Amino acid sequence: MTIQMTQNSQEQTSSRLLSLDFFRGLTMFLLIAEGTGLWWTLVQDPIRGTFLEHFFIQFEHHPWHGLRFWDLIQPFFMFIVGVAMPFSYQSRISKGESNRTITRHIIQRSFILLAFGVGLHCGYNKRLVWELWNVLSQLSVTIPIAFFLMKYPLKIQLAISLLLLLGSDLAYRWFPLEGYNQPWVIDKNFGSWMDMLLMGKLNKGGGWVTINCISTAAHTIWGVMAGQLLLKDISRKGKFKTLLVAGGIALFIGFGLDLTGITPIIKRIATSSFVFASGGWALIGLAFSYWLIDIKGYKNWIFIFTVVGTNSIFIYVFFQTVGGQWLNDFIAIFSKGILSWTGASEFILNLFTSLVILATEWGLCYWLYRRKIFFRI
Repeated sequence: MTIQMTQNSQEQTSSRLLSLDFFRGLTMFLLIAEGTGLWWTLVQDPIRGTFLEHFFIQFEHHPWHGLRFWDLIQPFFMFIVGVAMPFSYQSRISKGESNRTITRHIIQRSFILLAFGVGLHCGYNKRLVWELWNVLSQLSVTIPIAFFLMKYPLKIQLAISLLLLLGSDLAYRWFPLEGYNQPWVIDKNFGSWMDMLLMGKLNKGGGWVTINCISTAAHTIWGVMAGQLLLKDISRKGKFKTLLVAGGIALFIGFGLDLTGITPIIKRIATSSFVFASGGWALIGLAFSYWLIDIKGYKNWIFIFTVVGTNSIFIYVFFQTVGGQWLNDFIAIFSKGILSWTGASEFILNLFTSLVILATEWGLCYWLYRRKIFFRI
């Protein structure tokens, strides 16, 4: 199993779904910005206590019950992977690859993603650990589930995604073991018990659980369904309206479950209400991108994001490893050192450094893009 680096040209721009390139690129761009410390900087003094803090706090995860914008980024990522799957499958079939070959590649890809996910946790801890909370580890489960369902009619895919949500919800509600039978309490729920079973540990104070991959598989399945819709020979406006209505229904269910007190929205254990709400926003985000770019044709400005999206897995791993463990501090030596001569405040030093790091990592993506180097798993 290897990571393939290809210098072959990508599909012609005219045959690509530009809205998907934009949506994926925007998501990755925001993730890169988070890795530079930008969002953390923007809630420090002198921003703290002002109205701007209420805006930039949206770029941090909600501590437990509730929903912030940043809680949508992982669902967007997992949803986008699903949207791209039918396009990729169709492209590979058109090139003469067999279903068996593609299936083998999906399985290999899942194992590589799992290895990357665990490897990143080793990097975070600076020692060998067995931890499965990373989004790549989650994708190693959701991708094969969505892929094997892709051959079935949309109603079957939808039904199974809902059964996964129902099964996860019931497991939390009815799990009987004392100490882990409080479904919506941090570290006292079914997901926490599963973490003890799988890893012998709980997430340090965060409440994240590995079993999220079961309920959030719905994100990737719904992404596949959206991708299949976009491949259909129907009007673009019809596709847009279907995505918009589906997103609205999901939002209504998600927030309805939360507001009625049936199931709270909690990202860290991926409750059913959270999956519906975040999935609804993902569908609406794709619908809006599709309307703006592929229907209305406003596409000249998306280049800054698509450059990042073409090497999404590479740049994600890069800023989590080389970026977070070396590059950020190396750049800070010069950015802070030089700017400090002006007497700039700590806030300005941190903000400037984050922006320089962001520009550097974007520049790396641009350099790869111009040379048609695309890392693929």
